[in-house]
Amino acid sequence: MLAGQVLASEPKILILGDSISAAYGMSLEQGWVAQLAIYLKERDAQIQVVNASISGETTAGGLRRLPLLLQENQPNVVMIELGANDGLRGYPLKTVQDHLERLVELAQQAGAQVILLPMEIPPNYGARYTSGFRDTFRQVAFETNCTLAPFILDGVATDPTLMQSDGIHPTVEAQPMLLNNILPTVTHVLDRS
Repeated sequence: MLAGQVLASEPKILILGDSISAAYGMSLEQGWVAQLAIYLKERDAQIQVVNASISGETTAGGLRRLPLLLQENQPNVVMIELGANDGLRGYPLKTVQDHLERLVELAQQAGAQVILLPMEIPPNYGARYTSGFRDTFRQVAFETNCTLAPFILDGVATDPTLMQSDGIHPTVEAQPMLLNNILPTVTHVLDRS
């Protein structure tokens, strides 16, 4: 954003995610999304962060909700953190990819820059599905020319002390690490929007 640029309304980041962004097992104020809002506010960035994440959300659910969210919020940046629940349910990778591409395209058509947060699934789904799932996010980013963030749970998912007892959701203590994993990508996209 250019210094001195006059904006009709406050710029917005819309986050469309699942339990990882919906602060599962803790209050919303403790999650990484709330910490992102605090980080931006402390730096006098006049950017509103809208968290439209729902625990258990799939890419299909996100597709149903996104058009209205775009209309209501008119975000400058959309962060998509979906796909893990699709993978955990063994959905066909082509379906997951198609849904993610459509989500990105809808946001881009609404004039937003898109950050795609890649997800990972446990290795017990088999090497072929697990690696194919990982590749899906890179492929979507390539096909849609959106920004692919690093894995938000990097350094967290493999540390049992940073995960809740279910082994799937990060703890309160892990939330700053989640934010730090993706913050350089977020600030880079904001700087050019």
